Amino acid sequence: EDEQMVAEIMRRRFFPAVITHKAWEGFHFAGHEIRITEATDCYGAVVWPSALVLCYFLETNSKQYNLVDKNVIEIGAGTGLVSIVASLLGALVTATDLPELLGNLQHNILQNTKLKCKHQPRVKELSWGIDLEKNFPRSSCHFDYIMAADVVYHHPFLDELLLTFDHLCENDTIILWAMKFRLDKENQFVGRFQTLFDLEVISNFPSWNITLYKAMRKGRMKV
Repeated sequence: EDEQMVAEIMRRRFFPAVITHKAWEGFHFAGHEIRITEATDCYGAVVWPSALVLCYFLETNSKQYNLVDKNVIEIGAGTGLVSIVASLLGALVTATDLPELLGNLQHNILQNTKLKCKHQPRVKELSWGIDLEKNFPRSSCHFDYIMAADVVYHHPFLDELLLTFDHLCENDTIILWAMKFRLDKENQFVGRFQTLFDLEVISNFPSWNITLYKAMRKGRMKV
């Protein structure tokens, strides 16, 4: 089953027929051809398999997780693929990442969503743990969904990442998080995450070491 699903997800991917001056790869999701411009000089400018897992889930479970008119924020949006797919599925999306990634993120989102979506997605800077109440005040920012794909890897900001999840998540917010397991230090983040949130495994992809989770605040998970 794992191999079949991985093969199905990878069939959504295509590459340019001829070499171009900009590196890009394409994907078929939500009834659209999506072209993503990448860069090889930083982690956040590459499409990782966890993003494909989350996009595939959003598309194939669009009835159970209906995104139409829902407020969605993606943290660590990178190239923007997940935000683009959520937008094409009808969500009002805020795609966030570090300042140095916003130019490429904005380019990809505009190229793939303009005149195609009910709500034009927004791009906003978010440095984990910094100025959260100033930039995302709880009094006015309510998100139905928080999405994250491959945000836990070898970096020193895991405490700040947990603070960010905590700040953005309200009692009725659903977190959809695709996690690739790599090193013990990063893997321990799951245990720390569970001090604040209930976790439910939605899908497992052993060949990719990826688990897709649904999470809500402690005590709010529906049985």
